[in-house]
Amino acid sequence: MATILQTQIPYDPLVERNLPGIQPTDMQDWLHRDDAFAAQMRHRETLLTTRRDEVLALDPSAEPAAQELLDTVLQQLYPGADASITRPDGMQVVIDRSDPLGTLCLLAQEDFCILQKQGDEHVLTGAILCFPASWRLSEKFMRPLIGIHDTVDSYDDNIARRVQRLFDGIQPDRPLWRFNALWYQEAELFQPRSAEDPREIRDRGAARFLRTERQSLLRLPRTQAVVFSIHTYVLDVEQVPKPENPA
Repeated sequence: MATILQTQIPYDPLVERNLPGIQPTDMQDWLHRDDAFAAQMRHRETLLTTRRDEVLALDPSAEPAAQELLDTVLQQLYPGADASITRPDGMQVVIDRSDPLGTLCLLAQEDFCILQKQGDEHVLTGAILCFPASWRLSEKFMRPLIGIHDTVDSYDDNIARRVQRLFDGIQPDRPLWRFNALWYQEAELFQPRSAEDPREIRDRGAARFLRTERQSLLRLPRTQAVVFSIHTYVLDVEQVPKPENPA
């Protein structure tokens, strides 16, 4: 197992928020790069090479959205890029437009999920997901939002309706974001787990690591697909501030 840790997180992951806990951000803050960049990118490349079928899925209907997403990320992180880019860690990446999600995997720390409106719901039609937090892409691929979240106890019909309205209302160039906080015994970033074998819920007292995801939502203007991006941070539990005792 790989142990890749950040030394800090650019928000307080322990602040409690009611679901869905969404707040606005801007395009300049859409994607993040942190002190674990080089190590996470090496791990992503290894996973793409050795476990591609587990970390990448793309329905043909989502190909135009995947191409638009690749262009958007290149413009954001590597403006002016042509046939290849050089990452901040010195690694060169060839821009393979025949494999947009595989290329995206090597450009940014974020995982990316593509959701497209089919009928009344958004459906997961493509993803590059190297760092799943106890779920499997194969079990969520081509499922609607309510099906994706059917194992989340707090994701009831009321939350489902609110989230669907949220997805319907997302505007291009006006991303939204939220975060979670998960306590883990292992630091490994690639933690797929079947919905039929749920992870034992762990509190802070039993955990060695805090895993938190900065999750963003962005609408692509041309294809109108919604992109759900996930930036994963992992801290040693000893680096996480302890809550103050009440007076």
